[in-house]
Amino acid sequence: MIPNYILERLSWILLFISLQAFILFVSYLDSTIPVKPILYIVFLSLIIFIIFLFIRYQKETKFYKSVKEWDNYLDLNGLSSAETPFEAIVEQKLTEQIDMLKKDMAKNRVTMEQEKDELLAWIHEVKTPLTAMNLMIDRIPDEGVKSQLTYEWLRIHLLLDQQLHQKRIPFMENDLYIEMTDLQALIFTEIKTLRSWCIQKGIGFDVELEISEVLTDAKWLSFIIRQLLTNAVKYSEASDINVKSYLQNGQLKLEVQDFGRGIDAKDLPRIFDKGFTSTTEHQDNGATGMGLYLVKKAALNLSIHIEAVSTPNVGTTFTLTFPKKNEFVQIIGM
Repeated sequence: MIPNYILERLSWILLFISLQAFILFVSYLDSTIPVKPILYIVFLSLIIFIIFLFIRYQKETKFYKSVKEWDNYLDLNGLSSAETPFEAIVEQKLTEQIDMLKKDMAKNRVTMEQEKDELLAWIHEVKTPLTAMNLMIDRIPDEGVKSQLTYEWLRIHLLLDQQLHQKRIPFMENDLYIEMTDLQALIFTEIKTLRSWCIQKGIGFDVELEISEVLTDAKWLSFIIRQLLTNAVKYSEASDINVKSYLQNGQLKLEVQDFGRGIDAKDLPRIFDKGFTSTTEHQDNGATGMGLYLVKKAALNLSIHIEAVSTPNVGTTFTLTFPKKNEFVQIIGM
């Protein structure tokens, strides 16, 4: 701040030094003017000027220091009060800009809420003909055609479901209902939804649950498991997917293991990042990079720890570690 202040006041400092030099020059040219008293006066003036600069530095930089350290750009309470006309101009302009920014943010928030509500309403509207379409597909006698149409129907259904949860997840804490959930029934419901796709790809499921109940939000846990199972089926061919639960250190763990193409080691740390798709399979246009990102966000709100272990061309295992019962006080208190 001191170098900046010197640069800001450099013209005044140079003017003062120039005046003192001019006085010394005049006294040197005019022999009638005694030099020593002039030198003494110039020396005292320099001392007084330095003291003056120090005092003014403390006073004039107080406001700008607070601006520099200001970290809440929507609240002026952290700023020092303006004490000079120019500081008052800066403060006034900042206040006006913040008021405009707040108004714009409020308008954008309302617009986003309207768009979200309209999209959610549209998704719910689309689900009605989609359900009717599924019933019509069930009546098709040709099993080959039926299987293909069911697969395409499932893709649309899963994409709509992902979009629905993507819009709801910022407000997830308002939608939580923590209760004892039948883990087995939940898993088998999701497997049943994927049945036609699994038959088409020759994929089976091996479900082994030591613990079949868990304290959590059933709707959001269904979404998490649905995404993990969908990924497992998507990247597997003619192999089983293992789903098992067990207790470890007093915590319930749920594993979803596939024997598909796996994940490259350089990609593994980034799979939960928003919009990330595989670098090895970057031509996969069907990947949105949103599924695992939403899974991570939902798991975080449920205090579920999720981790992935994978070996290319061997398979991938996702492990959900549920919180202990007494840790749910944090979730319910959100």
